[in-house]
Amino acid sequence: MESGEFWTNFLGTFGLLDIVWQQVVMILISFLLAYLAIVKKYEPLILLPIAFGVLIANIPMSNLSAYGSGIISILYQGIKMEIYPPMIFLCLGALTDFRPLIANPKYAFIGIGGQLGIFTALGLATLIGIFIGPYIPDLAFTLKEAMAISIIGSSDGPTTIYTTNRLAPDMLATIAIAAYSYMALVPIIQPPIMRMLTTHKERITVMPEPKQVTKRQAILFPIGLTLGTLLLVPTAGPLIAMLMLGNLIRESGVADRISDALKGDLLSILTMLIALSIGSTATAENILQLKTIVIILLGLLAFAFGTVGGVLMAKLLYYVTGGKVNPLIGNSGVSAMPMAARVSQKVAQEYNSSNFVIMHAMGPIVASTIGSAIVAGIFIALHGAG
Repeated sequence: MESGEFWTNFLGTFGLLDIVWQQVVMILISFLLAYLAIVKKYEPLILLPIAFGVLIANIPMSNLSAYGSGIISILYQGIKMEIYPPMIFLCLGALTDFRPLIANPKYAFIGIGGQLGIFTALGLATLIGIFIGPYIPDLAFTLKEAMAISIIGSSDGPTTIYTTNRLAPDMLATIAIAAYSYMALVPIIQPPIMRMLTTHKERITVMPEPKQVTKRQAILFPIGLTLGTLLLVPTAGPLIAMLMLGNLIRESGVADRISDALKGDLLSILTMLIALSIGSTATAENILQLKTIVIILLGLLAFAFGTVGGVLMAKLLYYVTGGKVNPLIGNSGVSAMPMAARVSQKVAQEYNSSNFVIMHAMGPIVASTIGSAIVAGIFIALHGAG
């Protein structure tokens, strides 16, 4: 081999020579996400692995994207084969106390109000597909794609991934990153909406202590909800069944070792794997498109309108109950668990330092998590075949 040929081949092994500006942009985006995770501490358990996944997926010749043939593509099979989302729900069930919802079933209405974001985004995406799609083919969203985009409004990462993988797998990277990013930005997006839609009098409302729930009620709830959901909306079964199994393990009190593992190490590992896998799908060719910008904007609208719907429903309950429901818990009508509940508590204490609404806020979050999974199941049942 001649010297010139050797050096040409040697330099050809360096990915730096093959990098294009689009990949540089994606690497800079990964730095931004890492900054938000490390410096601003916006949900670092989610954003940090996503940021690293975006970084390595856009380095030429690394073979570290979800579409390569290396270790990351193997990890990505957990999403493609629909393993990670139900497993995350299993862990969340073991982590979540359903008692606030059982004690106050009226909180289910706030969870229903939080679904406004899904249907707002669905309507807008459908209209874009009908009226703009003929002129800009990239925006010719089908009904399946519109449904996948709209589920960002659930503010539930596993539900979003599960639904998109069934309805519009080609959009999974953009939709999943948008969903998880907005979940991480809950403390920024929601408070202005909460303040805009409530009065000072409503914000300082002190809610009564939640009613006591018996162990029998806590055990029967996941069993009954599983039966009801699977009989009516079987396509929501994988998510709802795993969520309820996790909660049954928690409430039964006879499998503490499993319960501790689910809500501890296993949840952390699954969160890391799912976030890294999603980040690794964000290659330049998938993300740097016009439709990506539109999807991200629709996702923001979905999240905002979900918050609006939840707060307005909570305001209605405030008046119906004679001032016993603080409308600030309405932001928890989106199922960003448990971030939205922490935001409810933080904003409430800004106006009344002795106010503790976090346990009440968990009721709407649980209702919204269940509700968005059922909506996703309906979407899949209607348009997920094939």
